[in-house]
Amino acid sequence: MGQAGCKGLCLSLFDYKTEKYVIAKNKKVGLLYRLLQASILAYLVVWVFLVKKGYQDIDTSLQSAVITKVKGVAFTNTSDLGERIWDVADYVIPAQGENVFFVVTNLIVTSNQRQNVCAENEGIPDGMCSKDSDCHPGEAVAAGNGVKTGRCLLKENSARGTCEIFAWCPVETSSRPVEPVLKEAEDFTIFIKNHIRFPKFNFSKSNVMDVKDRSLLKSCHFGPKNHYCPIFRLGSVIRWAGSDFQDIALEGGVIGINIEWNCDLDKAASECHPHYSFSRLDNKLSNSASSGYNFRFARYYRDAAGVEFRTLMKAYGIRFDVMVNGKAGKFSIIPTIINVGSGVALMGAGAFFCDLVLIYLIKKREFYRDRKYEEVRSVLLSGRSPSAALWSAPRLCAFTLM
Repeated sequence: MGQAGCKGLCLSLFDYKTEKYVIAKNKKVGLLYRLLQASILAYLVVWVFLVKKGYQDIDTSLQSAVITKVKGVAFTNTSDLGERIWDVADYVIPAQGENVFFVVTNLIVTSNQRQNVCAENEGIPDGMCSKDSDCHPGEAVAAGNGVKTGRCLLKENSARGTCEIFAWCPVETSSRPVEPVLKEAEDFTIFIKNHIRFPKFNFSKSNVMDVKDRSLLKSCHFGPKNHYCPIFRLGSVIRWAGSDFQDIALEGGVIGINIEWNCDLDKAASECHPHYSFSRLDNKLSNSASSGYNFRFARYYRDAAGVEFRTLMKAYGIRFDVMVNGKAGKFSIIPTIINVGSGVALMGAGAFFCDLVLIYLIKKREFYRDRKYEEVRSVLLSGRSPSAALWSAPRLCAFTLM
C-alpha cells in the first residue's frame, strides 16, 4: 500500500484539472454580463490606451536649463534722483539672468545717508519714548533702523517722542510714490530660453527656433501660433496672469511662468511643443499686509574727505519665477502587457459580480447554487473504483432559469 500510494501521488502530479462551467440561460444576467464586458473593454481602449497612452513607457525626470534676458529703457525725473535713464543693469536683479529674476518698477530713495545720530522713525513702536529711561543705551530698536543712544527726543509741544539712535542717517522715509516710478516697464520684453532633456530616451529640445539668422529673434514676439519665439512683453505677461500692470507695479508681486513639455516620442520630434501658462503666486489682496514684493539695497560712495555715504533704495517690483515640468512617453511592450493583463483581470471581476447576482439576488438563487457547487464524499462503492464512482470527468451543464 505504501508503494502504491507513493506511485499514485507521483502520477497525480501530471494530472490536468479543469473547471466545470455552468451555463445559466438568464437574459437579464446575460445582458448585465455583456454590459460589464463592454464597459471594461471601452475603459481599456479609450481611457487606458487612447487617453492615458498606457502602451507607453513614461519619463518624468525632466532635465532643464533656463536663461532669461530683459530688454528695455526707461526715463525718470524725480526730486531724489533727478533726470535718469534706467537700463537693464539698473532694474534687473540678478543681472546674470536666471530662472528667478526681479524687475524694479517702483522705488523709495533715501539719499546721502551717513553713519551718525538721529531720531528713529515715528512708525516704529519700539522707538517711541516719553523719557530718557525708555531708551536703553546700546539696545537695538526692534524692527528699527539703529541702536539707541539713551536719549529721548521729544516732539515740540508733546509728551511723546522717539529715541535717538546711531544709524545711517537720515533714516528711510516711509512715504511711497502714488504711481510707479518705472511706468515704461510695461513695454519691456522678456526673453526666456529653455533647453530640456529626457534622459531615459536621450531626447533633447529647445523652445527657441533653430535658425541661423539671429535677427529674427529681435523682431518676433510670442503668440498662440508662435511657440518658438519666447519673447514676451512684460505687460502682456501680467495681463495673462490675471493682474493689472499699474497695480502690481506699485506694490510689487510674484508672477509664475510655467513651461510644460508633454512629448509623444512615437511621433516626430517636431510635434513636441512647449506650452506656456501664467499665474500670480503672491497674495494679491490689496488689504493684506503680506501683499506685494519689495526689498532694499544700497549704493555706496566716498566723499572728498574719504568718508563713506550711501543711497538707500527700497525697491518694489515684479519677481518672475520660471518653472519647467513635463513628461515624455514612448511605446514599450512591458506597460502594454501589464495594462492588457489588468483588463483581462477586470473581465474576470465582471464574471465574479454576475455570479454573486445569480447566487444571492435572483429568485432561483438556491437552484443555481446547487448546480454550481457540488459536494463530493469519499465513499467506496462495490464493484466500482473510487475514481469511477466519485471523480467523474468534468462536464458541461446547461439549464434554464425562469
